[in-house]
Amino acid sequence: MNLPNKLTVLRMIIVPIIVVLYLLPYTSLDVDFFVIHVLGSSIDFIHLAVAVLFILASVTDFIDGKLARSRNLVTTFGKFMDPIADKLLVNSLLILLAYDRSIPVLCTLLMIARDLIVDAIRLLAAQNQHVLAASPLGKAKTMTQMIGIGCVLLCNFPFAWTGILVDVGLIILATVISVISGVDYFMKNRHLIFESI
Repeated sequence: MNLPNKLTVLRMIIVPIIVVLYLLPYTSLDVDFFVIHVLGSSIDFIHLAVAVLFILASVTDFIDGKLARSRNLVTTFGKFMDPIADKLLVNSLLILLAYDRSIPVLCTLLMIARDLIVDAIRLLAAQNQHVLAASPLGKAKTMTQMIGIGCVLLCNFPFAWTGILVDVGLIILATVISVISGVDYFMKNRHLIFESI
């Protein structure tokens, strides 16, 4: 297994750690964490720890793709698993943030529905011996989601002092890009659906 693929696997391993860290019932365990106050944001230790892990995982996404292309290490595994690792990471956090009402539930539902449809098309393609790489719109969606989720986890840092909800705005923008990229992906690959019927 080459280095880019190892980074993809690492990203998948980080996801359950983030989920457990986020969902542990700290109040019932009588655990009290410090809160950092900076530029109008109040960030508790758990959100900070989850944000650091999320940013680390997001950076591995950028690095694995760059390495794979620059060193000619692109593999079928990487083409297939890299987008799945991204979706596991991003969708897990979207669900957690919607659960605690940090972001609109509708945004989470639309983005996950889009991913399910795209994944179904990918599975159909795989059955027909085709590997569909991520599209530029899909990459823009993932990048916007990652930046937006990072801002939400950091309680709108560094924008909180402005009073503008940049974090939620980025999530809404990611939702719009997600829907557009989903429609684009469907239109470009609809022949796979019709071939399988």
